[in-house]
Amino acid sequence: MQHKTQLALSFLLSQVLLLACADLECVPGFQQKAFYIEEPFQFTEDQPVLKLKFDDCKGNNKLTFEVSNPDFKVEHDGTLVALKHIPEAGRTLFVHAQSEHAEDLAEILIIDKKEKHGALKEILKIENNLGFLRQKRAILSSPVLVPENQRGPFPKYIGKVVSRSVGEGVRFRLSGKGADEDPKGIFKINEITGDISVTQVLDREAAASYELEVEITDVNGKIIDGPVRLEVLVIDQNDNKPLFKDGPYVGHVMEGSPTGTTVMRITAVDGDDANTDNALIRYDILKQTPDKPSPNMFFIDPEKGDIVTVVSSALLDRETMETPQYELVIEAKDLGGHDVGLSGTATATIVIDDKNDHAPEFTKKEFLATVKEGITGVIVNLTIRDQDDPATGAWRAVYTIINGNAGQSFEIHTNPQNNEGMLSVVKPLDYEISAFHRLMIKVENEDPLVPDIVYGPSSTATVQITVEDVNEGPVFHPNPMRVTKLENIPIGSKVLTVNATDPDTLQHQTIRYSIYKDPAGWLEISPTNGTIITTAPLDRESVYVQNDTYTALFLAIDNGHPPATGTGTLYITLGDVNDNVPSLYPTLAKVCDDGKDLRIVVLGATDKDLPPNTDPFTFELSKQTGPEKMWRLATLNDTHAQIILLQNLQKANYNIPISVTDSGNPPLTNNTELKLQVCACRKSKMDCSATDALHISMTLIFLSLFSLLCKSFSVL
Repeated sequence: MQHKTQLALSFLLSQVLLLACADLECVPGFQQKAFYIEEPFQFTEDQPVLKLKFDDCKGNNKLTFEVSNPDFKVEHDGTLVALKHIPEAGRTLFVHAQSEHAEDLAEILIIDKKEKHGALKEILKIENNLGFLRQKRAILSSPVLVPENQRGPFPKYIGKVVSRSVGEGVRFRLSGKGADEDPKGIFKINEITGDISVTQVLDREAAASYELEVEITDVNGKIIDGPVRLEVLVIDQNDNKPLFKDGPYVGHVMEGSPTGTTVMRITAVDGDDANTDNALIRYDILKQTPDKPSPNMFFIDPEKGDIVTVVSSALLDRETMETPQYELVIEAKDLGGHDVGLSGTATATIVIDDKNDHAPEFTKKEFLATVKEGITGVIVNLTIRDQDDPATGAWRAVYTIINGNAGQSFEIHTNPQNNEGMLSVVKPLDYEISAFHRLMIKVENEDPLVPDIVYGPSSTATVQITVEDVNEGPVFHPNPMRVTKLENIPIGSKVLTVNATDPDTLQHQTIRYSIYKDPAGWLEISPTNGTIITTAPLDRESVYVQNDTYTALFLAIDNGHPPATGTGTLYITLGDVNDNVPSLYPTLAKVCDDGKDLRIVVLGATDKDLPPNTDPFTFELSKQTGPEKMWRLATLNDTHAQIILLQNLQKANYNIPISVTDSGNPPLTNNTELKLQVCACRKSKMDCSATDALHISMTLIFLSLFSLLCKSFSVL
């Protein structure tokens, strides 16, 4: 509305200026630069629309007119006429006139009655901005309309400012953005004549208007009149083609959709003036690929850009199409789609989405499979066909065993790569129980079928499974086998008679037994009757016994072709007997010769047996030699005792005889010696080297005496 008000204002101002300046001088160009006309129902051929007046003040030699809408022309006398019946001409027309000496542009705004009435009211309301309507000014200026993208040469005359202040030394001065402010120098004024010129090409998309001011000064620069506002309006030219900015454009429509189903909306933008036909975009489909089953599968709303289906739902069948994807080349053209309009194109991809309108069907009514007894895994792949989209749940299959799987020996799963049903044995089959199995299997889709489609007989199939007999290994009963025996039972004692049977009851095979693993080598088995006896003492304390249990493995072998083997496990739990003497620790002790601490060592005892064949232990000292006793033994608890010195000892090595007895029945005693070293101790350091040396010397002396004694006996 603001734009229309400006144009109407331009018209009123130009009329006032014409009256005010009639007696001044001729101004080259259109004598009226802006018009508005009431929009008719339609423009008819050769209908005069209005009359324009152009004067270059030099006779209008070689005067030509050009109209922005090619459906109109301007006669030589300035009459604007329509060349044909035109139902709609848009909102704005531009008329460009050019002669040998001048050129100018006039704008014609096409409005309805309400807009016209409103525009005049707005003009009358803004008298505060139009002071010349109430008071007489010396400067008269009307808005200047300048087309963008004009061709040179520059500077180019675009308008004139008229002043009543005529006289020597009167000067015009132009100011504002575009004149003396950035961007500077776009517009200039002839300070003598008031002619306004533009110095370069204008771009409406960069700046749609310029607000300038005109003043009149004397030769000294003193303002005589003004400032008066001068508005320069940049008239849009169709220099921007429509652009598609939101791509890529991909739409989806379900197959079987009714005619008129909206698929997507695609829109373009135009940088030209949105109030003119330069930015009035119309859409069209230039090409459809593929062009089957119809070359016109889709339609685009020329104004909104909505793409809709135009074929029947029967033709929109994904399974019968050459491809379920269509590429549309969309054109957007300005000037309302007129032939001379600028255009841009984009590609819209439309995907025909699948719906589950085809039930899966088995390729055969009956499938055959053969499996050896005792084997698990996939035994057969069931194949189907489904015409729906493989990338959707309308194609993906779900298989179910609906009959024949009472023992739950079979399972079926979908192969995600090819949609086949993989039938597997999950519990080993037994030929002797059943040599044949018959399963009934159905197939469905992950997605439900559309209401008018049902699963038919082809969605079920049977599977005939033949079980092949194999020579199965004998089976021990029970397995594992468990028995309890005391350790150290006599060699040749019977441990157990094992029992194994052959599952192949129809083959009547014989079984022989053998040892598979006997880590300690304690056992022997009869090959014919399976009796196990000992060949060595059983020892609970052996490294081959874990947690009081000895483990051995045995084989049962039939005489089939080839022979089959079964393995049995025997666990022998060993009971404890008192067959281990206690052991004493430590066996070496060191003390200082200063005798400050007479409690020289704490002794402990251990026993490999189990209670009650272990502690409490009895500790005793053997008989001491010499006139005086040098130590005594004191019991601390069930497992420990203490040696206490009765006097200070010289540096030497001493052997203390000790016996320790367990609590078994009968008890076992261990007679051993504790080696005691009396060492020199100085400043918290113990030196036992002297006692070692002394011990070594005494040993050498003893060996030497023994050698001499042996020689003497040999001489005798």
